[in-house]
Amino acid sequence: MHSVYVFDAYGTLFDTGAAAARHAGDLGESGRLLSDIWRRKQLEYSWVRSLMGRVDRDFWQLTEDALDYAFQKVPQADKGLRAKLLDAYRDLDTFPEVPATLRALRAREARLAILSNGSHDMLRSALRSAGIEDLFDGVFSAEDCGAYKTAPAIYELVTTEFRLYPNAVSFQSSNRWDIAGASRFGFHTVWINRTSEPDEYPDLQPNAVLPDLRGLVGRL
Repeated sequence: MHSVYVFDAYGTLFDTGAAAARHAGDLGESGRLLSDIWRRKQLEYSWVRSLMGRVDRDFWQLTEDALDYAFQKVPQADKGLRAKLLDAYRDLDTFPEVPATLRALRAREARLAILSNGSHDMLRSALRSAGIEDLFDGVFSAEDCGAYKTAPAIYELVTTEFRLYPNAVSFQSSNRWDIAGASRFGFHTVWINRTSEPDEYPDLQPNAVLPDLRGLVGRL
């Protein structure tokens, strides 16, 4: 076992497509495209602002900005759904295996934490809605260091708080770019490759690749 098991939140614990899926009937055929653009621009905005050294808009504001952009790119989508989609994003569904996996790790006395670009308000809402807020020993946000992933400063939040060397931390993320950043920092990394994506960063390999989080318990 590792000293701490750290999880990315969005895309790893929480299904970022769930907000649009809840309103699929109203969005119609444009729903999937809107959701994909929304997520892509949300991440792009975080990367660009980190590169500029301007993290003056938190992740929730970037989420709003990205949805507004997505509506412009997909004009057939009903803009009247904006408030409903944002409300749904605050309370995203977890992937099916997440609660049981986290509880199984806790049963083995593992320490658990979240490390996310998401603001603390976003994370509190999502964790409370999912009923898993009591399973974590720490919740770390980009807000805490003024930088978004993959800046080393955000990964350092974990090692500083738990007073560990990076290789004592097992870091799980479904985002390959996040795994690349965490690997470069020195974490033991597990890429949760839910959709069988090809590897984008062959020079920054994960220590393991799993199709979902269930396999994590089997590795202990």
